Amino acid sequence: MRFADCYDPTGARHGIPTFPWRLAPDGLATRRQLRALGLRPGGQDIAGQVLRPRRRRDPLTAFLYRVDRAKPVRLMTPVKRAALERANAARRTCPTCRTDAGYVIPVSLGMCVPCAYPDADQHV
Repeated sequence: MRFADCYDPTGARHGIPTFPWRLAPDGLATRRQLRALGLRPGGQDIAGQVLRPRRRRDPLTAFLYRVDRAKPVRLMTPVKRAALERANAARRTCPTCRTDAGYVIPVSLGMCVPCAYPDADQHV
């Protein structure tokens, strides 16, 4: 796909309005851009997309939403905040020694580093 193939403002070729990467018109934003503005799509349909061509692979795609129809980000409730804190604490707790490792336990190890490598030199 070439750069010129990414420009389809009417949506005739791609089905929805399509723009080259970084060239979306004002009033349209990606999810991340909306989040940076303190907004969320709020259930609206996709208004367009931006494509970035890549060699030997499919192009990168980011969907666009209308900023004027976006809604404010929902505030986190105390119950949700407590649930998130419990979930993060569970990710830091070693299942072997049951202590808070102070970091998220690597999934590849399944336990904290001292439990995974008990014979490792402590004076690194």
